[in-house]
Amino acid sequence: MYRYDTSNDEIEPLNRAWSPRLRAHESPGRRGPLMLELAILGLLEGQAMHGYEIRKRLRDELGQLSNVSFGSLYPALSRLERSGAVRAIEDPGRSATPSVPMTGSLSGERAALRARRSGTGLGRRSRKVYCITDEGRRQFAELLHSEQAGGNDDARNFSLRLAFARYLPPHARLRLLERRRGQLFQRLAEARAAAAAAEGRLDTYARSLMEHTTESTERDIAWLDRLIEAERARDGASAGTPVIVGNKTVQTVRTVQEEGDTR
Repeated sequence: MYRYDTSNDEIEPLNRAWSPRLRAHESPGRRGPLMLELAILGLLEGQAMHGYEIRKRLRDELGQLSNVSFGSLYPALSRLERSGAVRAIEDPGRSATPSVPMTGSLSGERAALRARRSGTGLGRRSRKVYCITDEGRRQFAELLHSEQAGGNDDARNFSLRLAFARYLPPHARLRLLERRRGQLFQRLAEARAAAAAAEGRLDTYARSLMEHTTESTERDIAWLDRLIEAERARDGASAGTPVIVGNKTVQTVRTVQEEGDTR
């Protein structure tokens, strides 16, 4: 029983939001999966890996890319290799042709079988070790710094960039956190307004769902508050450094309760 390959469904909506300048890396008429390439470059920045190791790390550590198949991964690696961002070297310790992994993707497994029969596909790929190059580090830094990636309120994009935030300079890490915090405050205000407008019209279950959404957003804001405070303490920043909250700039990091009291 095969399931539909959802890996590209997960990635494509994110790609459409990338700026034209970043999409210039891709060939005309094609929207490349830049989110996947960002994740690959981020993992390779830490260490060189085989293709199957990259996929395992994507699935285990980056939840928003958990559905990535070999049918999406290897074309992305090929694009990065052609652009000079990644270099593939043969691993002499792996000479045997492994079995084709069961990916759950009918199209991916068919492509792997065809590649194996041709003698240039999965068996050969599995013996390659992929390393990031200086050009790859440049591309990775550009993708990681882009504030237009994933739109203005994209949890998956934020999570991916946060996973590699150690490669950002301190001021960029702080901006990433504050930007997301501002987005969540806007979402919280909208949720509270919607709940107030629907008062008396909701049954127990619909009301509890709205309350759950509001509470989840409040918890996320509290989590970001802690990250921002830790970042400021680590960098020796002043507690009065301006913070972005929605379209406003305030002087201190306020708690969720304080922000709610002002509304």
